[in-house]
Amino acid sequence: MGSLISVPVERIEQSILSIRGHKVMIDEDLAQLYGVTTKRLNQQVQRNIARFPDDFMFQLSKEEHESLRLQFATSKTGRGGRRTEPYAFTEQGVAMLSSVLKSQRAIDVNIAIMRTFVKLRELLMTHKELARKLEAMEKKYDSQFKIVFDAIRQLMEPPPSLVKKGRIGFVQD
Repeated sequence: MGSLISVPVERIEQSILSIRGHKVMIDEDLAQLYGVTTKRLNQQVQRNIARFPDDFMFQLSKEEHESLRLQFATSKTGRGGRRTEPYAFTEQGVAMLSSVLKSQRAIDVNIAIMRTFVKLRELLMTHKELARKLEAMEKKYDSQFKIVFDAIRQLMEPPPSLVKKGRIGFVQD
């Protein structure tokens, strides 16, 4: 059993992004967590490219990369002068990285990342369950409130026996 390196869960959570409908981590963020350069991480991936099909890893388009840079207010010069667009790794791709980055730190970081992905998935499931329960309650209470409003309207109408069936107005002597 290795010595688990402490990686702040918040740091990992902040690195998980939603791109193209997938929860992913960008190569640069992963490299920082693993303690390697982005170039080294991507070299290892390219040497083992058969382990990274499209549903494990994909390269961002220029537009997606630009959008990320604007979203996080980073400059081109602050990124070390990348010549290629970043790679995005899905949960399965991150898991596969542990087989190509063979340091103890990579193993420990991968364990922390996998636990964070699981936690995120559990939170999303809890959120969906709460949304489903809320929707059911809304349907239930909408019908109950309709009954209450109907009852209030009935109470506001005078009973038929109190309504006089005579002429309206004053009688003068």
